[in-house]
Amino acid sequence: ANGNESKKFKGNRSPCSPSRVLHLRKIPSDATEAEVISLGLPFGKVTNLLMLKGKRQAFLEMASEEAAVTMVNYYTPVTPQLRSQPVYIQFSNHRELKTDNLPNQARTQAALQAVNAVQSGSLAITGALATEFRLLPGQSSVLRIIVENLFYPVTLEVLYQIFSKFGTVLKIITFTKNSQFQVLLQYADPMNAHYAKMALDGQNVYNACCTLRIDFSKLTSLNVKYNNDKSRDFTRLDLPSGDGPPSLEPSIATAFGASGIISSSYSGPAGFAPAIGFAQATSLSVPSVPGTLGPLGMPNSAVSGRMTLPGATAVPGNSVLLVSNLNSEVSLAGGITSSVYGDVHRVKIMFNKKENALVQMADASQAQLAMSHLNGQRLYGKLLRATLSKHHMVQLPREGQEDQGLTKDYSNSPLHRFKKPGSKNFQNIFPPSATLHLSNIPPSVTVDDLKNLFASTGSTVKACKFFQKDHKMALIQLGSVEEAVQALIELHNHDLGEKHHLRVSFSKSTI
Repeated sequence: ANGNESKKFKGNRSPCSPSRVLHLRKIPSDATEAEVISLGLPFGKVTNLLMLKGKRQAFLEMASEEAAVTMVNYYTPVTPQLRSQPVYIQFSNHRELKTDNLPNQARTQAALQAVNAVQSGSLAITGALATEFRLLPGQSSVLRIIVENLFYPVTLEVLYQIFSKFGTVLKIITFTKNSQFQVLLQYADPMNAHYAKMALDGQNVYNACCTLRIDFSKLTSLNVKYNNDKSRDFTRLDLPSGDGPPSLEPSIATAFGASGIISSSYSGPAGFAPAIGFAQATSLSVPSVPGTLGPLGMPNSAVSGRMTLPGATAVPGNSVLLVSNLNSEVSLAGGITSSVYGDVHRVKIMFNKKENALVQMADASQAQLAMSHLNGQRLYGKLLRATLSKHHMVQLPREGQEDQGLTKDYSNSPLHRFKKPGSKNFQNIFPPSATLHLSNIPPSVTVDDLKNLFASTGSTVKACKFFQKDHKMALIQLGSVEEAVQALIELHNHDLGEKHHLRVSFSKSTI
């Protein structure tokens, strides 16, 4: 680990095969060990660090290769920053770091031990640890957030998705003051607030707009009276909904209405915090996550709204994904066209590598959203890999060209969920979960019918119930997330009779 790897680094490409050791370049000379470690924390346990301050480089070792892959995937379209300077990350040639005999590793080991102690909840943030993490007395667990350039609405749910990646969010209050949309957000621990401020301050929620300006609040705790779309106390599910104060001034709300609300779910890197639905708030064990709006990830065009992260550029307009490690015996096409993360226009299975495919989404936003939700997801017994492709379009075979049916065009598929501008489907995008939301159910179908239908896919049905006020919809909880993903692929658009085709999506609730 002598820093020579930087010579191989070109652009954002990772020349090395995946490794749990990551090579970081252009680290600010005054950055601390703790700040470098914080880049990896959202994705899992950091097991070692080697700082090369003279070369402004570092090697970061994660506990697993999967965590490292998630981290690289996350930071490829979204360049992380330390002290307002971009840092570049790639896989290292090294499989592990051996630093036992190196001098000056005491600070690093102290920082690692402190971080792990905080993550496991066994150490209070005091004394030397607070100093190491630059945590000052005035830094409380409550953040005050101002959203500048509010071109699209930023909903309470979007805020929760973003900020819960850095720790357990206890309470959120949104309001408008002095014509500015503002947020008060309370974490369970001031360290979480510190990480979130460091990673998210100055980031954009949507492409080129909705910029977050974050400071520590003078308040030490928030008092939430109502659980509704303006405020929420995740520790008190018994609070009334009330009316709550309007979070947007009428003139702003009207302007939003014209362009279609973007309440996209932002999804952190796959394998992160499950989508903790508001109804599940009692089990808020959200793993910390991505650093930089980090995950925020999706750029977007107004009506197809998705989070885009850092910086206004996010994904450079590429709507094609390279999906690998597929089960080659299973048809990808049917599953992908029922995608809950965007409309699939074209799919090309690789001729020589049937476990790899190119998938062209409707736009770059949808590609980023699908990648962040599906990469690392287990599908038909294999761990799915999804990254942005170097190709910007999936070419259809020329007439007469032998393709063996490996390339399909779905641009006119009736299964597309996001064709209609402002569709409610944009507001119901959630990470994969074991609970599925079912809709378009005819009156004759019973709970037992639904249970039998899903059991026929090999799923273990744990619970199923109709919505009390609308028997056209139901929730069904399966044995695992993997079972739910497979059931969604196989049963979305299933003919239930009476001209009703079942609609299936992931739910943010549990039964």
